Amino acid sequence: QVQLVESGGGAVQPGGSLRLSCAASRSIFMINPMGWYRQPPGKQRELVADITRAGSTNYADSVKGRFTISIDNAKNTMYLQMNSLKPEDTAVYYCQTIVGSLSYWGQGTQVTVSS
Repeated sequence: QVQLVESGGGAVQPGGSLRLSCAASRSIFMINPMGWYRQPPGKQRELVADITRAGSTNYADSVKGRFTISIDNAKNTMYLQMNSLKPEDTAVYYCQTIVGSLSYWGQGTQVTVSS
């Protein structure tokens, strides 16, 4: 069992920044792939960024150059630094990991970008 808890969401103006955190109940980051997903209002959940066991990162085209995924193993926490936010980044953001054949998700954190 793995529990994931996201935090750091909120309301921000276009061009602003936020840093999301995903705290895991145990050390998994160097063992399993991790990722950030988002679900905009009325749309399907989509991948934002992920990081492999080897530390390789992958980003959705829509966030490349603006978002950065990272991990602090000592704190069992994954981050998503989001800069130059746009209204289309508005969504509920979720962190996810896969352990064995099971996928674990956090409860989500709301990000709203609006003037």
